[in-house]
Amino acid sequence: MEKTHADTLLINHVLKRINLSTDEQIHFTSLFTLRKILPRQYLLQQGDICKYEFFVIKGFLRSFFVDDLGTEHTLDFAFEDWWISDSKSFLQLLPSEINIIAHEPTIVMQIEKEALDQLYLDYPIFDRFWRLLNQNFNLSQSERVLNAISMNGAERYHAIVAKYPKIESRLAQKHIASYLGITPVFLSMIRRGQFNIK
Repeated sequence: MEKTHADTLLINHVLKRINLSTDEQIHFTSLFTLRKILPRQYLLQQGDICKYEFFVIKGFLRSFFVDDLGTEHTLDFAFEDWWISDSKSFLQLLPSEINIIAHEPTIVMQIEKEALDQLYLDYPIFDRFWRLLNQNFNLSQSERVLNAISMNGAERYHAIVAKYPKIESRLAQKHIASYLGITPVFLSMIRRGQFNIK
């Protein structure tokens, strides 16, 4: 994929949220580099400092935490037209506590923290754009917490499939189960209709 095509996809994403002049668009895309990732290749590993914010052009990524027993806990996922990163590591320059891995051949656009910080100073409109992204992320996380409290496993499963219809074709059952906080066996039973929503 040519970077010019990726630039167009990125700008289209931004223009859904804020208005930009042609000069602002050109400057913005010039700060990003194109990166291609193979399936099972890490975008970020636990212990490394997250140096970039990533915009997904093509593919599917999963973020997860590995506990002291070696068990993976799926935290989030991202596909086309989504952002993914470790905000804590990125903003505070601390070693990351999470991993981000590709599940498909993936293409992302990435921007470094220094470039992003300077962008905010030079073009304050982008500070508003990132605040909008963070607001949407916070709303999504609040919804997930509320669902975890108010719904049973079957209800949470049906809710995520309704919200992301293609999730089952892109993410393994064990990772969906981990994201929902249930076991793969229980998820299998839900999918067979043995546990239904109320």
